[in-house]
Amino acid sequence: MWSHAKYLYTHLIRHAVSLGQAGGHFLWPQQCLACKASILPSDDGLCQPCWQDLSKAVSADYCRRCGRDVSPYGIVQGKCGHCQDKQYRYDGVIRVGRYESTLRTMALSLKFAERTEWAKSLSKMMQDAVLASGMHAAFDYLVPVPLHWRRRLRRGFNQSHLLAKGMKLPWLRISTDLVRVRNTEQQWNLKPPQRRRNVKGAFAVRKGHPFDGKKVALIDDITTSGATLEECAKTLKQAGAQKVVALVIAAANHD
Repeated sequence: MWSHAKYLYTHLIRHAVSLGQAGGHFLWPQQCLACKASILPSDDGLCQPCWQDLSKAVSADYCRRCGRDVSPYGIVQGKCGHCQDKQYRYDGVIRVGRYESTLRTMALSLKFAERTEWAKSLSKMMQDAVLASGMHAAFDYLVPVPLHWRRRLRRGFNQSHLLAKGMKLPWLRISTDLVRVRNTEQQWNLKPPQRRRNVKGAFAVRKGHPFDGKKVALIDDITTSGATLEECAKTLKQAGAQKVVALVIAAANHD
């Protein structure tokens, strides 16, 4: 008798919880994390139009040397028309997608709006981009682009470090021995020549760093002019790194 009553009680509790959840979804419908449209729990955080926009952003072909959009037929000797005559200190770019629509919203929300809930999804997309590139076995370290300690204190986190920690590539160690020694202006409102001057000499490596002779995946959220990646790669190579490839959420075509 007691076991039967216990079964009924448990069944009723479960049924009440289900009804409560259903009622909650009816009274307080979930919103798309990108555009705030109403969505169902099964939509996994985004409405269908935002999912479609995200799919377009991550499916575009790009130059593995500089990260810009390009047709596969526009690559000559591993470079696109934009970077044929350019020299970069980093050895290539792996990106999730182009800097637009839903992917842009996700990256900016993580960086400026403290939407750290995006970090898990974005890390998974970065992980998939590494695996798709075929270079997953080519690195020794994941190295987040560092923030100056003052900005890190104000923001409460380094988004590049969050992205690195979220990637499930257990054979790759994360190193925070690349540091920012100068509190630079934010890059987003500067022109390309100003960006390069802004970050010049802004980075260093700690004593006892592990980079000598190693291959590094340099983690950042967004690249536009490439100035920050250039300066970080310069610092890492001066410290003895053999190879530095940038791994970013999004690359913007920026002249």
